[in-house]
Amino acid sequence: MAVISYLSIAVAAYLLGSIPFGFLLVRIFRKEDIRSRGSGNIGATNVIRSGAKGLGALTFLLDACKGYLAVLVGGFLAVRLGTPYGNAVAVAAICAILGHIYTMWLRFKGGKGVATAFGVFMALAPWSALASLGVFVVVFVLSRYVSLASILGGAAFPAFALLLQHSEYGLWLTVVVFLAPLIVILKHHENIGRLLHGTEYRFGRAKAEA
Repeated sequence: MAVISYLSIAVAAYLLGSIPFGFLLVRIFRKEDIRSRGSGNIGATNVIRSGAKGLGALTFLLDACKGYLAVLVGGFLAVRLGTPYGNAVAVAAICAILGHIYTMWLRFKGGKGVATAFGVFMALAPWSALASLGVFVVVFVLSRYVSLASILGGAAFPAFALLLQHSEYGLWLTVVVFLAPLIVILKHHENIGRLLHGTEYRFGRAKAEA
């Protein structure tokens, strides 16, 4: 019964996380495939780089909301199925992020999980998530690199989560606090390579240079 309960939570969270909002918004409003533009990513950053700033902002918001909602759904199912709450939301959090990164609707190729992870963090530890967002903003303003800001913002989350602990996390949630940012950072491995070689895209750079 426990296995079925966790599987139900995992599937529900994955399906929520797998909704490719960036792809859908660009397809509906611009009749384009965002995967053929810029980095080919379906996330908010690439949507903005394609010239659709409003759609990019909406993509970030919706991707964050689906991560937040997935955790809430995990908690709701935990009560219904008699599953330990902390374990249930931990499973939901990871599966929502994986759903975005490996969406079944686009042949398991999605985004990098930054916005969805932020939504997950807001549900699990809101003050820590906002503190990490602050790191993101500062790094981005200083460097103009979204990837670097995402990496450092994600890396800062575990420290903030432990310093500003909202409740007793338990083993599963403690693992998620470290694992979720690690997944997002690892998805930026190509960006890390370009940052090291000085070829990463910098926002505000002239289009000709880009």
